[in-house]
Amino acid sequence: MPRHGSDHAFLNREPYGAMSEPPYAGATSFLRTRYSRDLAGVDVAVLGVPYDLGVTNRPGTRFGPRAVRQASTQIAWGPQHPFDFDPRDRLAIVDYGDVAYDVGYVDDMLRQVEATADTIIDAGASVLALGGDHFVSLPLLRAHARRHGKLALVHFDAHSDTWRDGNYTHGTMFFHAMNEGLIDPARSVQTGIRTHNPETHGFTILPPETVDALGLDGVVETIKRTVGGSKAYLSFDIDCLDPAFAPGTGTPVCGGLTSYAALQILARLGGIAFIGMDLVEVAPAYDVGEITALAGASLAMQYLSVMAKDRPDRPAS
Repeated sequence: MPRHGSDHAFLNREPYGAMSEPPYAGATSFLRTRYSRDLAGVDVAVLGVPYDLGVTNRPGTRFGPRAVRQASTQIAWGPQHPFDFDPRDRLAIVDYGDVAYDVGYVDDMLRQVEATADTIIDAGASVLALGGDHFVSLPLLRAHARRHGKLALVHFDAHSDTWRDGNYTHGTMFFHAMNEGLIDPARSVQTGIRTHNPETHGFTILPPETVDALGLDGVVETIKRTVGGSKAYLSFDIDCLDPAFAPGTGTPVCGGLTSYAALQILARLGGIAFIGMDLVEVAPAYDVGEITALAGASLAMQYLSVMAKDRPDRPAS
């Protein structure tokens, strides 16, 4: 008799639990979760947005969702440090697949991402989006703000992405989001910024030297104090990390955070009312040994662990 212990992305019958499967084999959904468009009872839907027409330097982030899913198989076996539980035992998670849009038509991408996020949010699930370049945050924010109102933004990046520019690129979307009333700069924090922008627009900005001076606990305290009780959206551009830890990205900037620091900061953000996240700018063509994609997958799993921290394990069926 053949042994059936693979392809849990298709064969798993429910959206809970970690499944044992070799990291080098099987269908590569995010963390081996089930591919499904059925959102009944689902807490989190992982959504790929393979788009990179908004880049201002090297392209290639359209391959990011696939790369992050593939790298996630390496950490799909159980809990991730420093947590002692697997978020899939507490959250019902599905991989919703990728957004489809007419290639080359930016307006259609905006419509399709927003509409897909609307569908997920209306079903009562949370979106964990895998980009794609950072411009995809704009339609995601539009969908979330329509449901939750003006949001705090918890943003990790090498770039502020708030340049005063009429163009719609991965360097301007938070300027447009602010002007559209989607985010509240007074309740928003940008961590890791190390490219010059003469305007802060009222955001709290924590460049790497401030991160170093405050220490990880001080950074976490600043983020929590700034966000307060507001509902918050988490946006993590992988180029927040130093290129030594994330070479596979389109606009790398030296002097960034270590993967350790970023993972530790995220792990300590429990208590913030997060309503969604995106992990963007992984460009596997420039990666080395999948370390960028693995960092992206680990950061996304860290977010899921934070979301699941105060939930009980699902009773065994």
